[in-house]
Amino acid sequence: MAIQPPTSQKQLYETDFVQWIETTAQQLRDQNYAAVDWANLIDEIEDMSRRERKALKSNLIVVLLHLLKWQFQPEQRSGSWRSSLREHRRRINDDLNDSPSLVPYVQTVFAECYLNAREQAADETGLSLQTLPESCPYTIEQIIDPAYLPTDK
Repeated sequence: MAIQPPTSQKQLYETDFVQWIETTAQQLRDQNYAAVDWANLIDEIEDMSRRERKALKSNLIVVLLHLLKWQFQPEQRSGSWRSSLREHRRRINDDLNDSPSLVPYVQTVFAECYLNAREQAADETGLSLQTLPESCPYTIEQIIDPAYLPTDK
């Protein structure tokens, strides 16, 4: 069965995303702007921003989760928690260094991320939600500090 090549950029986008990217990049390099699939290109650029924000938010939740577990379940502390903190802090710091415009976003979603981490920490530890502080006990600076670990309750 022979695969028929797409007849338009839109079809290429729908049938072979990688080829669409390579073709679009070449069209831009060649300044062949009339041939560019602008609608899908704009959508993809906007999606890139959303993915970056979503990843940052996810990494922030993981750090908050492990800080809560570290503080409120000291008998369970492990190298994997410390390693996870290191990895996700590195990702956050890399994102903020690469895109300083994300700093205000962190401040905007901070409370929401903490609430998510608090609920997940209660689920994972079996601790009552009321055991964990309603407001985040850590500053943003502490959260991204590779050396910071909270003290016991």
